[in-house]
Amino acid sequence: MFSDDDLKQLRAKGVGVDVVERQLEYFRNGFPFLNIERAATVGDGIKKLTEEETEKLEQAYSEKLGKKKVFKFVPASGAATRMFKDLYEFLNSDDGKENAAVKEVIVHLYDFAFCPELKQIMDKQKIDASDKKKIVAAILQSDGLNYGNLPKGMLLFHKYANEVRTALEEHLVEGANYARNSDGTVNLHFTVSPEHQKGFEELVNRKIKKYARQFDTLYNVYFSQQKPSTDTIAVDSNNEPMRNADGTILFRPGGHGALLENLNEIDADIIFIKNIDNVVPDGLKPVTVKYKKAIAGLLLELQEQAAEYMRLLRNSEDAGALIIKTLSFLKNGLCFHPPAAISGWTQEEIKSYLLKILNRPVRVCGMVKNEGEPGGGPFWVRNSDGSITLQIAESSQIDMNAPQQKAMATTATHFNPVDLVCAVKDCEGKPFNLLEYRDPDTGFITKKSKDGVELKAQELPGLWNGAMAHWNTVFVEVPIETFNPVKTINDLLRPQHQ
Repeated sequence: MFSDDDLKQLRAKGVGVDVVERQLEYFRNGFPFLNIERAATVGDGIKKLTEEETEKLEQAYSEKLGKKKVFKFVPASGAATRMFKDLYEFLNSDDGKENAAVKEVIVHLYDFAFCPELKQIMDKQKIDASDKKKIVAAILQSDGLNYGNLPKGMLLFHKYANEVRTALEEHLVEGANYARNSDGTVNLHFTVSPEHQKGFEELVNRKIKKYARQFDTLYNVYFSQQKPSTDTIAVDSNNEPMRNADGTILFRPGGHGALLENLNEIDADIIFIKNIDNVVPDGLKPVTVKYKKAIAGLLLELQEQAAEYMRLLRNSEDAGALIIKTLSFLKNGLCFHPPAAISGWTQEEIKSYLLKILNRPVRVCGMVKNEGEPGGGPFWVRNSDGSITLQIAESSQIDMNAPQQKAMATTATHFNPVDLVCAVKDCEGKPFNLLEYRDPDTGFITKKSKDGVELKAQELPGLWNGAMAHWNTVFVEVPIETFNPVKTINDLLRPQHQ
């Protein structure tokens, strides 16, 4: 199937033939659906903290963090093109008829943080306030703000009395509020596209000293890109590899699941994960900071308890009573239900199994009530070994043609807004190889097009879906106020962003 030139291309990308052949197999046969047991709800898979518990966990985070190294990991690769879909429709229309989104933008133009810069461009280009197409062009195009070609992290999101801030700057501020290390440093890692990295670096260089002075901290800001080796092959309707005009195999980015490789290379004990566009002005930050610290405090408590059970199991000869206590901790603390077959195992087999399960990466995921926003849902899932665990599942991972599975999917009350805090080292401080804890059977197949030709693309197991399938996972309800994404330009007009 693959020529010598193809093999040369694969070697250059760092992609093994076996990897491509496995991807082709997934195209032919599809990915298996998850075996959903039921939706996770408050009291059954989702913890709801009282105010007192929240405050205690905040305090626990401060007390237990010690010299652990903290990072804030922000996926920021995507361009903001989709954010301006309605504006592009208007700009490219022949009749010049405004859609509702454009009307809202024009009416509220002075409410956007970028308005002063836009006004300077309009004055320079002599754009009349009534010429709506030219105003929209000045927002999107390269001779204006160029927002149609920039990533979200570089867009001005919020205005204050004496300044305006980009989304990236808001993450710098957040980091100083809940991701500060004991030595006063704040570590942030942004994943970016190759064409945007220079712009990000220039933005950080312009702004970082100001925030370092403001928060009396030292920032360490890192950037990385998705690795070419995580790109996936594209195929035609017959599941045959698609080709570029020059005959080379067509590859496409592997989705956010590709970022597992980037996450795996970070030397940290605790990693907060949050999307680039989910930020708010300072007036609304306290609730976000409060719950970030609380779920991190819970993470550290669970990690500490797991380490203690591992120590006891390793040092006990007759572990009958201890096994019962450990099983209770797994069920009630780490939301892990072992397979029913465990009742027939020997004590040594059970001990070995429990040690394996306890010695895994841990994540605590914030869950918000579902109010119509898109996002992965929380579910109890039965795994291939019979165990039942918590997973964040996308609708495409659930067999909606099976009435019982569809019914369970529709009962989900919450979703994950990409609000995670992760422990990625074992009790001895050694980093886990995170690649060992993903489920390769949980990828996605989507339909795309290139040069007018339809193709099928494949995404790797999502970073917070299948890429973390074999982590110990805990869900906690967090207030909806902590979730304020900017998916369209009009979202910046919501009260939360004003």
